Amino acid sequence: MFEKIEGFIAFFSPWIWDWPLLILLIGGGLFFLIYSRFTPFFYFRHAIQVLGGKYDNEEAPGQLSHFQALSSAIAATVGMGNISGVAIAIVTGGPGAIFWMWISALIGMATKFYTCSLSVMYRSKDEDGKLLSGPMYVIMNGLGEKWKPLAVFFALAGLVGTLPAFTANQLTQTLVDVMNWGDGSKLYIGLVLAVIASMVILGGIKRIGLVASKLVPSMVILYFITVFTILIIQIDVVPQMFMLIFSDAFSGEAAEGGALGYLVKTGIKRAAFSNEAGIGTAPMMHGTAKTNEPIREGLVAMIGPAIDTLLVCTLTALAILSTGVWQYTDGNGISLTLEAFNSVLPYGLGDIVVVIMVLVFAFSTLFSHSYYGTVCLGFLTKPKYGKYYNYVYIIFIVIAAVVKIDFAINLIDSAFALMAIPTVVSGLILAPKVNAFAKEYFKKV
Repeated sequence: MFEKIEGFIAFFSPWIWDWPLLILLIGGGLFFLIYSRFTPFFYFRHAIQVLGGKYDNEEAPGQLSHFQALSSAIAATVGMGNISGVAIAIVTGGPGAIFWMWISALIGMATKFYTCSLSVMYRSKDEDGKLLSGPMYVIMNGLGEKWKPLAVFFALAGLVGTLPAFTANQLTQTLVDVMNWGDGSKLYIGLVLAVIASMVILGGIKRIGLVASKLVPSMVILYFITVFTILIIQIDVVPQMFMLIFSDAFSGEAAEGGALGYLVKTGIKRAAFSNEAGIGTAPMMHGTAKTNEPIREGLVAMIGPAIDTLLVCTLTALAILSTGVWQYTDGNGISLTLEAFNSVLPYGLGDIVVVIMVLVFAFSTLFSHSYYGTVCLGFLTKPKYGKYYNYVYIIFIVIAAVVKIDFAINLIDSAFALMAIPTVVSGLILAPKVNAFAKEYFKKV
């Protein structure tokens, strides 16, 4: 039975991630970029000021500060997609896939500005007065009852897309590789991970936001220090790696089958997993920010792709490419990243650093994604029942620890593709509303 499911997912993932969906994601992002006349990019400094707390208002409706909302959203994106996902992009698409990740991220910044502004404009309240947001509430409150099937479609896909399949799988694989425990230990690792994750997950959105705001800054700084160390050691080849990324971006020679189209699709797909722009998860978190200004939170959300894809993914890619291990190893995902770090850093240090990074990155992602799932289930039933998703989520951590990496990647990719359709479609229809709000807000600024 499981083999049939595995086979279907393996067929469905590349099918759904074909040109129509890529045109929707990239074409939609380009529309947002041009329709906004690039205006949000001119206020990047203002976005940083908002993030720093200059405009925080404790009396404003919401559960999280601007910083906590972005930290929680980044906690979901600056994770295994940046360490493991980049390695997968290089193995399957070649160095040129990184270039298309950059393009996707730049366009994704505009997408996040629109979708996350809408998430504040059209948020709802549960029976306890807590704010709820996300594409499904944007669709219901912004487009009306007749669009409910599209909202339900997103929430159903979200129940799968927010599962910890990829994250728990790669975290387990890291521990197995470093500790030499063998595949038989994966089940026990999964059980331990489930217990640890449940301590934060069951505490709700405020505990997730608090933990994420403490973890994210420190994990990003530590990761930067490690990767910069590798790049300094390999400084003589780093310029060549940049040239390799650009030259391979339009040749596709290193991609599977030597196809340029496959290379472009790989880059965009991995960027979507990295920054989730257009997927619809980040709006669920940003919509809980304490603010009365939707545009303000849209600007903060725009910072996300810049950090997790343009910055963190680029550093990971240069570290892997500069070592050259990607050319002669059979490793994929986290195993390749681990091999690259170990090839440069002193013996044993690479293992230690990667384990620390993966633990922090993976747990922060697990915490945020669990919240997204509760919001989806709450929308499909009642908000008070959303919390029961956490128990399914915790059980799935154990399951994800023992499945094959290909199944984990294909499952999440498939769900993300389905989630993107209602997110981008609703964003395109309601874009004029965002522009109207933005015009008024930027006048005040």
